[in-house]
Amino acid sequence: MAEHGAHITTASVVDDQPSIFEVVAQDSLMTAVRPALHHVVKVLAESNPAHYGFFWRWFDEIFTLLDFLLQQHYLSRTSASFSEHFYGLKRIVSGSSTQPQRPASAGLPKEHLWKSTIFLVLLPYLKVKLEKLASSLREEDEYSIHPPSSHWKRFYRAFLAAYPFVNMAWEGWFLIQQLRYILGKAEHHSPLLKLAGVRLGRLTAQDIQAIEHRLSEASSTQDPVRSIGEKIKTALKKAVGGVALSLSTGLSVGVFFLQFLDWWYSSENQETIKSLTALPTPPPPVHLDYNSDSPLLPKMKTVCPLCRKTRVNDTVLATSGYVFCYRCVFNYVRSHQACPITGYPTEVQHLIKLYSPEN
Repeated sequence: MAEHGAHITTASVVDDQPSIFEVVAQDSLMTAVRPALHHVVKVLAESNPAHYGFFWRWFDEIFTLLDFLLQQHYLSRTSASFSEHFYGLKRIVSGSSTQPQRPASAGLPKEHLWKSTIFLVLLPYLKVKLEKLASSLREEDEYSIHPPSSHWKRFYRAFLAAYPFVNMAWEGWFLIQQLRYILGKAEHHSPLLKLAGVRLGRLTAQDIQAIEHRLSEASSTQDPVRSIGEKIKTALKKAVGGVALSLSTGLSVGVFFLQFLDWWYSSENQETIKSLTALPTPPPPVHLDYNSDSPLLPKMKTVCPLCRKTRVNDTVLATSGYVFCYRCVFNYVRSHQACPITGYPTEVQHLIKLYSPEN
């Protein structure tokens, strides 16, 4: 039986293709970085909303910008993404086997570089936004935020009905491509590589030496600049390169720590975390700027602090312990990601509907 599966790890060495274990490992690296950094930013925002709340609200956009700089740096200097270079891989233009191979230190051709950047950076960003939109629409549909007869409700119900099947087809496309790669029927383990016109290969000793030589030359030589425009262009290149280099160095050092965080906060590990951190529920936090006499809090306990009317569908915000109308607090938290009274960072998942009115 072993000889039938030997091609999974040995046959790929002959044609310089990495094994399925290598390509899956590099794919999961950047997938693990995002949720780990997301948790770090969340902790910072909860500890100091005034300073770090901006990073929490715009995390997806900031992460995408930094990811763009990082991937551009590696694709133009090593012909690989950050995770691919971390595992000693490179991108080779498809159909170039009969021609002299382009050295990895020369970077990808411009056309393939931008295609790779779009599939590495822009597509994951759009996928994350689409998942958040689907999650938000499910919550709105569950609690009937929109009127039943609205055209918008019919549209997003059709979207919610179609989204699981589209997502299943997307994931199935990737699974089929990986199975074909394992069986030796395809040279790409991912359809996105095929669309970008590249395939993965292993870095050779010559590639590694050329990359190190280029880095040493870039740090030691200083070409004279002739005009102010060239000075500005050189300064911008150095600034972008410095940001990308610092990101790559920091990620290289902390990548295993980030993977540990991803495992620690994974759904499979939640039961273990609960048993280790089983503590009594603390009382609602009291903000220093707001007390019982604050104008933000109504005099009557049955009045919503937002609309100043008798509460409808009483909902408590677990972050602070205050009670609001469901529609009022849902719209506020979705727009500001913060408690209306205390200003603490929060999410719509922290809303808890009460089944009896508060006395």
